[in-house]
Amino acid sequence: MIQWNNVETVLLDMDGTLLDLHFDNYFWLTYIPQVFAEKNQLEIEYTQQYLGEKFDKKRGSLDWYCLDYWSEQLDLPIAQLKRDIQHKISFRPLALEFLEYLKKLNKQVFLATNAHPTTLEIKVLNTQFHHHFDGLYTSHEFGAPKEQQKFWQKFQDKIGFNKTNTLFIDDSISVLNSAKQFGIGHLLGIAKPDSQKPSQTMLPFDVLDSFSQIMGET
Repeated sequence: MIQWNNVETVLLDMDGTLLDLHFDNYFWLTYIPQVFAEKNQLEIEYTQQYLGEKFDKKRGSLDWYCLDYWSEQLDLPIAQLKRDIQHKISFRPLALEFLEYLKKLNKQVFLATNAHPTTLEIKVLNTQFHHHFDGLYTSHEFGAPKEQQKFWQKFQDKIGFNKTNTLFIDDSISVLNSAKQFGIGHLLGIAKPDSQKPSQTMLPFDVLDSFSQIMGET
């Protein structure tokens, strides 16, 4: 699946790739609707529909990932609410082992996430994965999400990776399509970003059922 001698740089997404997306899905689809409904004395079914429509309107934009934006829109302390359930943050299976494997291969490894900087901070504090990376980058630093070419150009300008010899792993097909358009040489998806949901296909991209599929290959 991957010939490691053809890869110099590895770019990894965070939520759904390195970490279990269940935390984020639970937070936005269950916990926030519960808190919002209680605060505003609304029925939970109405609240889920109302919030779902608001979220969908911003999908794929930087606002969709922005805690400050949603704190203002919903009049809720989003960052603090994330901290309230931070015990649910967890790695995906073999994620740590994969990071250690990349270190043994002496690859450059960077995190490329759409997560808000505060979300990144919360997750780093709870997992300590930062030790395994040469750099951690959020799309908010570049003023555009990974779905947009603007992100990729500014990201490449920042760290100077060779597109042809770069592997990028992400659980979003729209993000992988954007990376493909930019010219990233090696692209992989994630079959099961949320441990509590069924596997997904991401055609035309190959997906990893497990990091073990690309560990041990040279």
